Amino acid sequence: MNIPYTVEERPDTGLANGKLGIWLFLASEVMLFGALFSTYILLRIGAPSWPHHELNVPLGAVNTVLLICSSVTMVMAWASLKMNKWGAHRGYLAATFLLALVFLINKSFEYAAHFRGGEYPSHSTFLAIYYTLTGLHGIHILGGMIVMAYLFGPGAKLWKKNPEQFTNRIEYTGLYWHFVDLVWIFLFPVLYLL
Repeated sequence: MNIPYTVEERPDTGLANGKLGIWLFLASEVMLFGALFSTYILLRIGAPSWPHHELNVPLGAVNTVLLICSSVTMVMAWASLKMNKWGAHRGYLAATFLLALVFLINKSFEYAAHFRGGEYPSHSTFLAIYYTLTGLHGIHILGGMIVMAYLFGPGAKLWKKNPEQFTNRIEYTGLYWHFVDLVWIFLFPVLYLL
């Protein structure tokens, strides 16, 4: 059985099913993170005094660069497929995965430093929000890495059967990955710099 509109665009939306699905999913994610950011801003504005915690700004900046670079490598993975360069695609997808892994390793060091200092989520409202936002973001990074690992491993078989559909899956993964990167670009200044 063939599922319609996996490659070709739907006549009613002008999008393939997968692209429509990822955009709807990302819209729900915007609402989730938007609610969390709004909560943080309202709590911070409404608080008579706000607890100050030192966050590792240089490490946060390095993580920002890592994620921006991973967005570039993700685009290059997709563009390589569009140019029928399978080997280049695999290299760029692996680079994206590794950059994400380094991000998570850096974040684990940062969390460990907070825990050693007794700075748990229960310590202050700021830390509760910090762990919630960065933890949820980390879960999204991990989810993207799982999808990339699947597309690098067993999911890569689709390239031989249906290269256009596989290319679409990489594109949709890239859309998700850019969203994850964009969330961090908001998280870094709001939590680390303000």
